[in-house]
Amino acid sequence: MEPHNSFTQSQNKLKNSFQILTYTKSKQTLNWQFPIELTVSIYERRSAGKIIFLVVAAVAMILFLLVSNSLVKELAQQERERMHIWASATQKLAKAKSDSDFEFLLAIISQNNSIPVIVADDNYNILDYRNFPLPDKIEDGKATFDELSQKNKDFLNDRIRKAGRGKSLDYLSKTDPHFIKVEIYYNAYQYIYYEDSILLKRLSLYPYVQLVAMIIIALTIYFAVVYTKRAEQNRLWAGLSKETAHQLGTPISSLMAWNQLLEASGTDKEVTDEIQKDINRLSMIADRFSKIGSRPELRLEYVNETIEKAIQYMKSRIPRRVPIHTHLSEDDHGALLSAPLMEWVMENLIKNSVDAMHGEGQIDIYTGIEKDKVWIELKDTGKGISRKNFKNVFNPGHTSKKRGWGLGLTLAKRIVEEYHGGKIFVKESEPGKGTTFRIELPAA
Repeated sequence: MEPHNSFTQSQNKLKNSFQILTYTKSKQTLNWQFPIELTVSIYERRSAGKIIFLVVAAVAMILFLLVSNSLVKELAQQERERMHIWASATQKLAKAKSDSDFEFLLAIISQNNSIPVIVADDNYNILDYRNFPLPDKIEDGKATFDELSQKNKDFLNDRIRKAGRGKSLDYLSKTDPHFIKVEIYYNAYQYIYYEDSILLKRLSLYPYVQLVAMIIIALTIYFAVVYTKRAEQNRLWAGLSKETAHQLGTPISSLMAWNQLLEASGTDKEVTDEIQKDINRLSMIADRFSKIGSRPELRLEYVNETIEKAIQYMKSRIPRRVPIHTHLSEDDHGALLSAPLMEWVMENLIKNSVDAMHGEGQIDIYTGIEKDKVWIELKDTGKGISRKNFKNVFNPGHTSKKRGWGLGLTLAKRIVEEYHGGKIFVKESEPGKGTTFRIELPAA
């Protein structure tokens, strides 16, 4: 008799528990909350780390560019000083007397073997040149201007005239550091035009080349880290999802057995039917988690039909003060879907809207097709989202609730974008007025 009494007591306890469950459902409320309070978003910390990395990299590049430019400017200044010394030596040589140190002056002039120089009169007539890369090569390496080919003469004339921009050489000698005025003898002047040496030109480009290389390296490191983190995250999602599905499997099987036992013992059929509905729901949730952990099989499904199933399920689990109005397109468009996962997405969006409206408001759901994509829009009259958080709401851990993990919209984004090749985003939102979410899927 004792085993029988123990079994009867257990059965009564189960009945009382299921009656409480039935009563709770009759209130048409569903409180999906986690027992852990999430006060700091891990994702926000991670995002801050990325921003700090990019800022540090940008500051390092800017400092490098400033230092390199400073060195180039110093070299340019040294070349200008050398050219002024060269011009001064040329002037002194022209005015030299018999007792002048010709060797010293000629040594200064001959030392310039890198800076391109043109000597011209005030009418742009070239008198001499040095160190220009001429288009026609000179056999012995040296030739006066008059001995040059016409092509070489035209080349040098073009260089000085383009630099002069049609202005007088006397004016340029006062305004442009690349033009130097030299007095050859009393009231007779020549003008020296010089360009930056090939070495200086290369050095001036070098910082920018190195900057591009540093940017490429920094971006490569950044994307490598992001890719690695994403791969780790994917493995974590898969592992957690499969483990959750596995852990749910045993109690679901046990509940199914208990429900069959209750049916056999004559428990009210309405109670066992409600229990069976919840067991079926738990089985579907376990199946969804198993699909999240691996690439789901996509089948041709009708979008309106899939949405209606999710709405039908949610209507009995949200407050009556939150009516759901559907504005579905007349033609039910097909798309390659995993129906259980897409229903999960809609349930998450509806639950998110109910939370945002604090259990009172209105939800409108629209569907349609544009070109090669099927779209779904869910509009609520909740508290809205600030524009800066349009993307952040899909980040893991982002939540405005005191309780909850902030994973609902993250799961929705993963299901829509990674598994269905679609897009989900906040189309529009205004604080205090409501939010519209939009899903776009490739049309079949």
